[in-house]
Amino acid sequence: MQLAASSLSLPMIDSSHYHTIEKPSTAEYKERGSKFLAYAYPIRSVEDFKKYLQLLKKEHPKAVHHCFAYRLGLDGNNFRVSDDGEPSGTAGKQILGQIDSKQIVNVLVVVVRYFGGTLLGVPGLINAYKTATALALQLTPVIQKQVLVNYTLQFDYTKMNDVMIIVRQFGCEVIKQESQLFCSLEIGVPKARINEVEFKLKELQSVEVRAI
Repeated sequence: MQLAASSLSLPMIDSSHYHTIEKPSTAEYKERGSKFLAYAYPIRSVEDFKKYLQLLKKEHPKAVHHCFAYRLGLDGNNFRVSDDGEPSGTAGKQILGQIDSKQIVNVLVVVVRYFGGTLLGVPGLINAYKTATALALQLTPVIQKQVLVNYTLQFDYTKMNDVMIIVRQFGCEVIKQESQLFCSLEIGVPKARINEVEFKLKELQSVEVRAI
């Protein structure tokens, strides 16, 4: 199930930074015999979301619900929520509301529910999903991160050391790497330093640089 985006005002210092959680966290909340396990993850893509959701479904195959919400991107417009069979609006929307209350993006929270046999009703479910999510988010600090723009680099293996010196010098993040006689590298370049990185890489000549 998907819901309309809620209004979100992000605490941007400038367009080259955003706020997210520092690391994954897990919290447990129990209510009337039901157990809610909340997992919070910093993510960068929909692929990250799919990976974590599948991992949790394998880890908790007997859970009756795997409800989630995520928000991606600098403006927060890329989002999704799911009630996964719970009454409409009782789970995914509540998880997203807790993410938004901390004004963070690039965050996924999955709440896994084990049913204990006592009906909670709509108010009880709303409170449980909100509380479990809030507990998980409280366990991981909110940090400021640089916006990264992805680039692919292609070059001869003899240029590897020169390329990696530039990558480290400007705080770029290596995302994918294939090293043979002819190398392919996908990197995340801090938005504030794109011009410097492009200039340095083009100085090496024979290095093909392309923004993704």
